[in-house]
Amino acid sequence: MTIGDMGFYNIEDLRQKAKKRLPKGVFEYIDLGAEDYIALRNNRTAYEELKTKNRVLIDVSKRSTETQIFNNKIKMPYGISPTASAGLTNYGGEIDLARAAQRMGVVCTAATSALTPMEEIWDAAGGENLWFQLYMWVDKELRMKFVENIQAVGYKTLIVTVDGPVGANREHNNRNGYSMPLRYSPQLVSGILAKPGWCFRVLLKQYLKRGSFQKENYPEELNKKLTQLDLASGTKQIKPDMQCWDDIKRIQEIWKGNLLIKGLQSAEDAVLAAEMGLDGVVLSNHGGRYVDNAPSPLQVTAETRAAVGKDFRIIIDSGPRRGSDIVKALACGANMVMSGRPTLYGVAAAGEAGAYRALEIFYTEMDRIMAQLGLNSVDEIGPQIFWNPPDWVPQPKLGLKVAAE
Repeated sequence: MTIGDMGFYNIEDLRQKAKKRLPKGVFEYIDLGAEDYIALRNNRTAYEELKTKNRVLIDVSKRSTETQIFNNKIKMPYGISPTASAGLTNYGGEIDLARAAQRMGVVCTAATSALTPMEEIWDAAGGENLWFQLYMWVDKELRMKFVENIQAVGYKTLIVTVDGPVGANREHNNRNGYSMPLRYSPQLVSGILAKPGWCFRVLLKQYLKRGSFQKENYPEELNKKLTQLDLASGTKQIKPDMQCWDDIKRIQEIWKGNLLIKGLQSAEDAVLAAEMGLDGVVLSNHGGRYVDNAPSPLQVTAETRAAVGKDFRIIIDSGPRRGSDIVKALACGANMVMSGRPTLYGVAAAGEAGAYRALEIFYTEMDRIMAQLGLNSVDEIGPQIFWNPPDWVPQPKLGLKVAAE
């Protein structure tokens, strides 16, 4: 039986399978957002609000979704966002993600908080399109040493996540007992026991091969602090007064590859990043997992593009679930789209094959919508595809000719 025969026809199919296979606390950690889920819902609403119009009688037989990022060819303008929980969906889940992305020919971003060491991820699927994400630890010297280690492993593109000066308010984690490191509270244990398959597939393998779950890229002293403080997210190691633009400058001084910052929600910050000489930004509201009243990154893409000009790289994250969403984002001014949940659902559903299936869904849907819109290349995607767009979208230039009377 192939992965296609298993009934995974869209990302929601993978999500439903993940929900069945994961303990409640683990699934909700992946699936839900902050507070009242306003930003989480709006991330989808923004995409759904945009309507596209087909074009007919255009030869699209030679169309291609291929493009380039940092002079490297990718199968489509999509990448896997850094996600700290892949190893909870399947043992070695980070490697599943990296291999699926390598096989498809798209970007994958390994996370600082991964449950698999960055060296193992690189050895499994290293290359130009395997990126790394950095959290801004309080200890600056520890942070800079870690940046040097990332570079020494071979990673050439670094994304610095900057949108978590304090921890997020995710009330569902408190209700279901989820934390990292895992604390086996009654709520969490009941959720785990309800999924015996996960116990054998993930939990038992983890303890036999690595011991307890921990952030494998963290220095020992940081992992000890996490255990002592019982924090649900490594971003709580950041204090509001401990990160600023000068910290980015310090990283610039030693990082020899491509450098981006992730977590921006304003054109103003993107302009500052461009003025500093960064290689791009990732507009993101962390999948609706931090600021609950945040706009969708899609909603600020056009104004950001207008502010930074046509040559600065803009990647947007948070919310895409269809191949048509990729096309919509590019039409608003993005160079590439990223997301984390779809491939996490895939790994939970069927390991590496499930992650690849998620990417395959995005690819086939993007290819199909490009044909329906009369587009032959990524370069042809623009605001002309929209019908009656809202004010936050570039208005299409139709170029219509009025018939003579």
